Amino acid sequence: MVADFAKVGKMLKKFRIDANITQEEMADRLNSTQSAVSKLESGRKTIDIFTFASWLKITESEFAGTAMMFGMEVANALTHLSQTVPSIVGGFVSWML
Repeated sequence: MVADFAKVGKMLKKFRIDANITQEEMADRLNSTQSAVSKLESGRKTIDIFTFASWLKITESEFAGTAMMFGMEVANALTHLSQTVPSIVGGFVSWML
């Protein structure tokens, strides 16, 4: 499967703009340059998984990014797990005490 880097770049840009972050601010937060951010957003440069994860966290777009990468079913399942597991663990710890 060949990734469409232009589509990925458009999504990265949308996430950044929706978070009201400039390219310069994003570059600073990623410890990168504005030029590198521009290249990622235009699809002229590929993004590695670590930078992608950081981008999602910075823009608070984890759900949308997961849905983009893996589909809505996986994103919904992960959201459900992230909400359920802490309550299960907390309940188990309370029961043990």
